[in-house]
Amino acid sequence: MGFNEKVHAYIAAKYYVYLTEEFGRRGELAFLHATQYYASQRGRRMAQRAIRDGEELTQASYNYYGEWANTDEVKELGCANVISKDENGYMKVTACPWYTQFKEMGLTKAGALYCSDLDSSISRGFNPKLGYQMVQTMHNADCCIQRITSGDIFEGSERGKNPASFKNFEYHCAHIYWSFAEVTQSIFKEEGRKISDKVLEDIAADYGPDYADTLKKYSDTNFNVID
Repeated sequence: MGFNEKVHAYIAAKYYVYLTEEFGRRGELAFLHATQYYASQRGRRMAQRAIRDGEELTQASYNYYGEWANTDEVKELGCANVISKDENGYMKVTACPWYTQFKEMGLTKAGALYCSDLDSSISRGFNPKLGYQMVQTMHNADCCIQRITSGDIFEGSERGKNPASFKNFEYHCAHIYWSFAEVTQSIFKEEGRKISDKVLEDIAADYGPDYADTLKKYSDTNFNVID
């Protein structure tokens, strides 16, 4: 199995564990801030691709320039995203690999915090005027529900996503590791660096040293910009 959505969630979950163990409420706030920082970078990359291609920063282009699609691994595991539109035009998610991973690790609270602001932060990075809102998450309800205040959350979805915008989950896992490392070390200095080292050690222990070595190769990547 390669890098995939569950590995991505694992990295965030491990940061939550060490941040809250070491710093309590400050660690929780740092985790949420890191989530927002990471997600807004993704949104800004999406916006840069849209502007490059002459598109307006609408919900339709937000949907089109998404950077990932479910991997074959999570499809085989039966936890790929299942998304539908409810009677009020809200997006409903009834299955999700991130939810599955947080639950399997016994970290529902971490998952609820991560998911409470992830997608809205991606949207704000893309265009804050869209007004993306997370109504509820599967961590504390029977499904996730998301909406935007500026129109239809499924606007333009009939054309699907642009495959040229996709980044593989090696990239996405490196991005979340290094963005969380940046925030953690900025706030907590040497103690924060030790937390990032622990997360990397856990990745090597649970997935293999090659996974950790691969993530190290992205240490100088600027995740704010597109290729």
